[in-house]
Amino acid sequence: MGASPWMVSDDLWERIEPLLPKKERRFRYPGRKLVPDRQVLCGILFVLHTGTQWEHLPQELGFGSGMTCWRRLRDWSEAGVWQRLHEVLLAELNAAARLDWSRCVVDSSHVRALKGGFQTGPSPVDRGRAGSKHHLITDGHGTPLAVLLTGGNRNDVTQLMPLLDAIPPVRGRRGRPRRKPDALLADRGYDHDSYRERIRARRILPVVARRGTPHGSGLGRYRWVVERTFAWLHGFRRLRVRWERRADIHVAFLNLACCLITLRQIRSLC
Repeated sequence: MGASPWMVSDDLWERIEPLLPKKERRFRYPGRKLVPDRQVLCGILFVLHTGTQWEHLPQELGFGSGMTCWRRLRDWSEAGVWQRLHEVLLAELNAAARLDWSRCVVDSSHVRALKGGFQTGPSPVDRGRAGSKHHLITDGHGTPLAVLLTGGNRNDVTQLMPLLDAIPPVRGRRGRPRRKPDALLADRGYDHDSYRERIRARRILPVVARRGTPHGSGLGRYRWVVERTFAWLHGFRRLRVRWERRADIHVAFLNLACCLITLRQIRSLC
Protein backbone atom coordinates (compact mmCIF):
# COMPACT_ATOMS: atom_id res chain seq x y z
CA MET A 1 0.00 0.00 0.00
CA GLY A 2 1.51 3.31 -1.13
CA ALA A 3 2.12 6.33 1.06
CA SER A 4 -0.44 9.13 1.15
CA PRO A 5 0.34 11.82 -1.46
CA TRP A 6 0.58 14.52 1.21
CA MET A 7 3.34 12.74 3.11
CA VAL A 8 6.71 14.39 2.53
CA SER A 9 8.95 11.86 0.80
CA ASP A 10 12.62 11.64 1.65
CA ASP A 11 13.73 12.83 -1.79
CA LEU A 12 11.52 15.94 -1.54
CA TRP A 13 12.67 16.67 2.01
CA GLU A 14 16.36 16.32 1.10
CA ARG A 15 15.92 19.01 -1.54
CA ILE A 16 13.72 21.41 0.40
CA GLU A 17 15.17 21.30 3.91
CA PRO A 18 18.33 23.32 3.05
CA LEU A 19 16.15 26.03 1.51
CA LEU A 20 13.87 26.61 4.51
CA PRO A 21 14.62 29.67 6.66
CA LYS A 22 15.88 28.77 10.11
CA LYS A 23 14.16 30.38 13.09
CA GLU A 24 15.98 30.17 16.39
CA ARG A 25 13.94 30.02 19.58
CA ARG A 26 14.51 32.72 22.14
CA PHE A 27 16.51 31.65 25.18
CA ARG A 28 14.27 33.57 27.57
CA TYR A 29 10.51 33.20 27.20
CA PRO A 30 10.80 30.81 24.26
CA GLY A 31 7.06 30.27 24.11
CA ARG A 32 5.40 27.19 22.71
CA LYS A 33 7.64 24.74 20.86
CA LEU A 34 7.29 25.08 17.10
CA VAL A 35 5.75 22.28 15.06
CA PRO A 36 8.58 20.71 12.99
CA ASP A 37 8.81 22.01 9.43
CA ARG A 38 8.40 18.57 7.88
CA GLN A 39 5.09 18.01 9.67
CA VAL A 40 3.87 21.47 8.66
CA LEU A 41 4.81 20.77 5.05
CA CYS A 42 2.71 17.60 5.26
CA GLY A 43 -0.22 19.77 6.34
CA ILE A 44 0.31 22.17 3.43
CA LEU A 45 0.44 19.25 1.01
CA PHE A 46 -2.74 17.83 2.57
CA VAL A 47 -4.57 21.08 1.79
CA LEU A 48 -3.09 21.22 -1.72
CA HIS A 49 -4.07 17.63 -2.55
CA THR A 50 -7.48 17.46 -0.91
CA GLY A 51 -8.69 21.05 -1.20
CA THR A 52 -9.84 21.09 2.43
CA GLN A 53 -10.16 24.42 4.23
CA TRP A 54 -7.41 25.40 6.65
CA GLU A 55 -9.74 25.33 9.64
CA HIS A 56 -10.72 21.73 8.82
CA LEU A 57 -7.16 20.42 8.74
CA PRO A 58 -7.19 17.16 10.80
CA GLN A 59 -5.35 17.84 14.05
CA GLU A 60 -4.98 14.12 14.76
CA LEU A 61 -2.56 13.73 11.83
CA GLY A 62 0.04 15.88 13.59
CA PHE A 63 0.28 18.68 11.03
CA GLY A 64 -0.25 21.46 13.53
CA SER A 65 -3.16 23.88 13.28
CA GLY A 66 -4.43 25.21 9.99
CA MET A 67 -3.22 28.70 10.93
CA THR A 68 0.27 27.35 11.68
CA CYS A 69 0.43 25.75 8.23
CA TRP A 70 -0.97 28.89 6.58
CA ARG A 71 1.62 31.12 8.24
CA ARG A 72 4.47 28.79 7.34
CA LEU A 73 3.28 28.66 3.69
CA ARG A 74 3.16 32.46 3.63
CA ASP A 75 6.60 32.86 5.22
CA TRP A 76 8.26 30.28 3.00
CA SER A 77 6.74 31.89 -0.07
CA GLU A 78 8.00 35.32 0.98
CA ALA A 79 11.45 33.80 1.52
CA GLY A 80 11.46 32.49 -2.08
CA VAL A 81 11.57 28.82 -1.06
CA TRP A 82 9.32 27.53 -3.85
CA GLN A 83 11.15 29.49 -6.55
CA ARG A 84 14.55 28.21 -5.41
CA LEU A 85 13.24 24.65 -5.10
CA HIS A 86 11.89 24.83 -8.64
CA GLU A 87 15.27 26.04 -9.91
CA VAL A 88 17.04 23.17 -8.12
CA LEU A 89 14.68 20.62 -9.70
CA LEU A 90 14.92 22.14 -13.17
CA ALA A 91 18.71 22.06 -12.92
CA GLU A 92 18.58 18.34 -12.17
CA LEU A 93 16.44 17.70 -15.25
CA ASN A 94 18.68 19.93 -17.35
CA ALA A 95 21.79 18.06 -16.18
CA ALA A 96 20.13 14.83 -17.34
CA ALA A 97 19.32 16.45 -20.73
CA ARG A 98 15.60 16.03 -20.03
CA LEU A 99 14.52 19.62 -20.69
CA ASP A 100 13.48 20.26 -24.28
CA TRP A 101 14.67 23.79 -25.10
CA SER A 102 13.87 23.43 -28.80
CA ARG A 103 10.39 24.77 -28.04
CA CYS A 104 8.25 26.04 -25.20
CA VAL A 105 4.46 26.06 -25.10
CA VAL A 106 2.13 28.60 -23.47
CA ASP A 107 -1.55 28.45 -22.55
CA SER A 108 -3.97 29.62 -19.87
CA SER A 109 -6.83 28.18 -17.84
CA HIS A 110 -9.72 29.80 -15.96
CA VAL A 111 -10.59 29.02 -12.35
CA ARG A 112 -13.51 30.41 -10.37
CA ALA A 113 -12.60 32.72 -7.46
CA LEU A 114 -15.38 32.15 -4.96
CA LYS A 115 -14.14 34.72 -2.43
CA GLY A 116 -12.91 37.38 -4.85
CA GLY A 117 -9.73 39.20 -3.88
CA PHE A 118 -6.73 40.52 -5.78
CA GLN A 119 -5.95 39.22 -9.28
CA THR A 120 -9.58 38.38 -10.00
CA GLY A 121 -11.97 39.73 -12.62
CA PRO A 122 -15.23 38.97 -14.42
CA SER A 123 -14.62 35.76 -16.34
CA PRO A 124 -15.84 35.80 -19.97
CA VAL A 125 -16.21 32.02 -19.91
CA ASP A 126 -18.17 31.85 -16.63
CA ARG A 127 -21.02 34.33 -17.13
CA GLY A 128 -19.01 37.20 -15.72
CA ARG A 129 -18.45 35.60 -12.32
CA ALA A 130 -15.28 36.48 -10.47
CA GLY A 131 -12.42 34.34 -11.65
CA SER A 132 -8.68 34.13 -12.16
CA LYS A 133 -6.43 32.78 -14.88
CA HIS A 134 -3.46 30.48 -14.55
CA HIS A 135 -0.91 31.31 -17.27
CA LEU A 136 1.62 28.53 -17.85
CA ILE A 137 4.74 28.02 -19.94
CA THR A 138 6.31 24.56 -20.28
CA ASP A 139 9.22 23.06 -22.13
CA GLY A 140 8.65 20.73 -25.07
CA HIS A 141 8.07 17.79 -22.71
CA GLY A 142 5.47 19.62 -20.61
CA THR A 143 7.70 20.39 -17.62
CA PRO A 144 6.43 23.63 -16.03
CA LEU A 145 8.95 26.45 -16.33
CA ALA A 146 6.85 29.32 -14.94
CA VAL A 147 3.27 30.06 -13.91
CA LEU A 148 1.51 33.40 -13.41
CA LEU A 149 -1.82 34.47 -11.92
CA THR A 150 -4.05 37.23 -13.33
CA GLY A 151 -7.67 38.26 -13.25
CA GLY A 152 -10.07 36.18 -15.30
CA ASN A 153 -10.63 39.02 -17.78
CA ARG A 154 -6.98 39.51 -18.79
CA ASN A 155 -6.15 38.81 -22.42
CA ASP A 156 -3.82 35.82 -22.82
CA VAL A 157 -1.42 37.61 -25.15
CA THR A 158 -0.59 40.25 -22.52
CA GLN A 159 1.13 37.53 -20.47
CA LEU A 160 3.45 36.26 -23.21
CA MET A 161 6.39 38.48 -22.32
CA PRO A 162 5.89 38.20 -18.52
CA LEU A 163 5.91 34.39 -18.89
CA LEU A 164 9.17 34.50 -20.82
CA ASP A 165 10.62 36.85 -18.20
CA ALA A 166 9.50 34.47 -15.43
CA ILE A 167 11.53 31.52 -16.74
CA PRO A 168 14.36 31.18 -14.19
CA PRO A 169 18.01 30.79 -15.17
CA VAL A 170 18.36 27.00 -15.39
CA ARG A 171 21.73 25.57 -14.50
CA GLY A 172 22.90 21.98 -14.60
CA ARG A 173 25.02 22.05 -17.77
CA ARG A 174 28.28 23.64 -18.78
CA GLY A 175 28.17 27.25 -19.83
CA ARG A 176 25.76 30.00 -18.94
CA PRO A 177 22.40 29.13 -17.35
CA ARG A 178 19.69 28.87 -19.96
CA ARG A 179 16.38 30.72 -19.75
CA LYS A 180 14.94 30.95 -23.25
CA PRO A 181 13.76 28.38 -25.82
CA ASP A 182 14.48 28.26 -29.54
CA ALA A 183 10.78 28.56 -30.41
CA LEU A 184 7.54 29.54 -28.67
CA LEU A 185 4.29 27.73 -29.55
CA ALA A 186 0.84 29.19 -28.87
CA ASP A 187 -2.77 28.95 -30.04
CA ARG A 188 -4.93 31.61 -31.74
CA GLY A 189 -5.50 33.48 -28.49
CA TYR A 190 -1.93 34.76 -28.78
CA ASP A 191 -2.20 35.87 -32.41
CA HIS A 192 -0.83 39.42 -32.48
CA ASP A 193 1.89 40.62 -34.88
CA SER A 194 3.40 43.14 -32.46
CA TYR A 195 4.02 40.33 -29.97
CA ARG A 196 5.56 38.18 -32.69
CA GLU A 197 8.06 40.95 -33.31
CA ARG A 198 8.83 41.28 -29.62
CA ILE A 199 9.46 37.54 -29.40
CA ARG A 200 11.70 37.61 -32.48
CA ALA A 201 13.64 40.47 -30.89
CA ARG A 202 14.63 37.99 -28.19
CA ARG A 203 15.88 35.58 -30.86
CA ILE A 204 12.99 33.21 -30.26
CA LEU A 205 10.93 31.89 -33.17
CA PRO A 206 7.18 32.57 -32.63
CA VAL A 207 4.97 29.73 -33.86
CA VAL A 208 1.45 31.04 -33.27
CA ALA A 209 -1.72 29.90 -34.99
CA ARG A 210 -3.49 32.59 -37.04
CA ARG A 211 -7.05 33.69 -36.42
CA GLY A 212 -9.48 33.18 -39.29
CA THR A 213 -7.58 30.24 -40.73
CA PRO A 214 -8.89 26.67 -40.87
CA HIS A 215 -8.03 24.37 -38.00
CA GLY A 216 -5.40 21.75 -38.65
CA SER A 217 -2.26 23.86 -38.32
CA GLY A 218 -0.44 20.85 -36.91
CA LEU A 219 0.51 22.67 -33.69
CA GLY A 220 -1.66 20.31 -31.68
CA ARG A 221 0.90 17.51 -31.92
CA TYR A 222 3.28 19.73 -29.91
CA ARG A 223 0.91 21.89 -27.85
CA TRP A 224 -0.90 19.02 -26.13
CA VAL A 225 1.83 18.83 -23.50
CA VAL A 226 0.77 22.11 -21.87
CA GLU A 227 -2.84 20.91 -21.69
CA ARG A 228 -1.63 17.74 -19.99
CA THR A 229 0.34 19.83 -17.49
CA PHE A 230 -2.78 21.86 -16.73
CA ALA A 231 -4.55 18.56 -16.05
CA TRP A 232 -1.74 17.68 -13.64
CA LEU A 233 -1.97 21.10 -11.95
CA HIS A 234 -5.71 20.89 -11.52
CA GLY A 235 -5.33 17.35 -10.23
CA PHE A 236 -4.39 19.20 -7.04
CA ARG A 237 -7.88 19.94 -5.79
CA ARG A 238 -6.92 23.21 -4.10
CA LEU A 239 -6.12 24.67 -7.54
CA ARG A 240 -9.42 23.77 -9.23
CA VAL A 241 -11.15 26.66 -7.48
CA ARG A 242 -9.45 29.70 -6.03
CA TRP A 243 -10.43 29.91 -2.36
CA GLU A 244 -7.79 32.44 -1.26
CA ARG A 245 -8.55 36.15 -1.27
CA ARG A 246 -4.81 36.78 -1.04
CA ALA A 247 -3.21 36.25 -4.42
CA ASP A 248 0.21 35.44 -2.93
CA ILE A 249 -1.19 32.39 -1.10
CA HIS A 250 -2.78 31.03 -4.27
CA VAL A 251 0.45 31.67 -6.18
CA ALA A 252 2.36 29.81 -3.45
CA PHE A 253 0.14 26.76 -4.03
CA LEU A 254 0.67 27.09 -7.80
CA ASN A 255 4.45 27.23 -7.44
CA LEU A 256 4.51 24.32 -5.01
CA ALA A 257 2.40 22.24 -7.42
CA CYS A 258 4.84 23.04 -10.24
CA CYS A 259 7.69 21.82 -8.03
CA LEU A 260 5.88 18.54 -7.33
CA ILE A 261 5.21 17.98 -11.04
CA THR A 262 8.87 18.66 -11.84
CA LEU A 263 9.92 16.22 -9.10
CA ARG A 264 7.75 13.54 -10.73
CA GLN A 265 9.68 14.11 -13.96
CA ILE A 266 12.93 13.52 -12.07
CA ARG A 267 11.58 10.34 -10.50
CA SER A 268 10.69 9.04 -13.96
CA LEU A 269 14.43 9.06 -14.79
CA CYS A 270 15.09 6.30 -12.25
